[in-house]
Amino acid sequence: MARVAHPVLAVLTTPRNFSYTVIKRVVDVVLVALFSPIWIPLCLVLALCVVITSPGPVFFSHRRIGRGGVFFSMWKFRTMCVDSAEVLEQHLARHPEVRQEWSANHKLKRDPRITPLGRMLRRSSLDELPQLWNVLRGDMTLVGPRPIVAAEAEMYGSDFAYYLAVKPGITGLWQTSGRSTLRYDERVALDRRYVEEWSLPMDARILALTITKVMNADGAY
Repeated sequence: MARVAHPVLAVLTTPRNFSYTVIKRVVDVVLVALFSPIWIPLCLVLALCVVITSPGPVFFSHRRIGRGGVFFSMWKFRTMCVDSAEVLEQHLARHPEVRQEWSANHKLKRDPRITPLGRMLRRSSLDELPQLWNVLRGDMTLVGPRPIVAAEAEMYGSDFAYYLAVKPGITGLWQTSGRSTLRYDERVALDRRYVEEWSLPMDARILALTITKVMNADGAY
């Protein structure tokens, strides 16, 4: 019996995919370098604000799954208190009704771990500026599926192969289509759609929409 290739493998092995991947990498590096006079000073100011407003490190790194299943450290400005794991467990123990929200999305709308400055950084998405370093390193791209942790892989089911087919991005269809207001299965569907339909014009539209969404703090918490 002939073996049927997985549709993701068909996407990855086409000449179009190779050309697009190369062009996409060039666009990432050029755009990050072009705007470095803006984002680098802004990062320095935000780093100082984190130091002044709460004890602990300036940056926070977390192990995420990259293209092909390779793990990498994703960087953000620290937005939580230093004892965040203990604070979360105590909060879930006191409020069992919140555990379902956490289990479904790995996020809480009213998260007790987040500092006052951290809440502002998250609503404005400024906490994600250090991920431009991940883009320069090649771990991430400007536009793609949002990086996930290992515990989230099973929530993708058979569509996890689509996530692994591309580099995770700072922004993507999920962020521009509702972000935290969407159910997780809707996020997975958007990630699959991105892999199936990706193109440079699509990336340009997503980047333009991201600017509008960030300015309005749409779907962010």
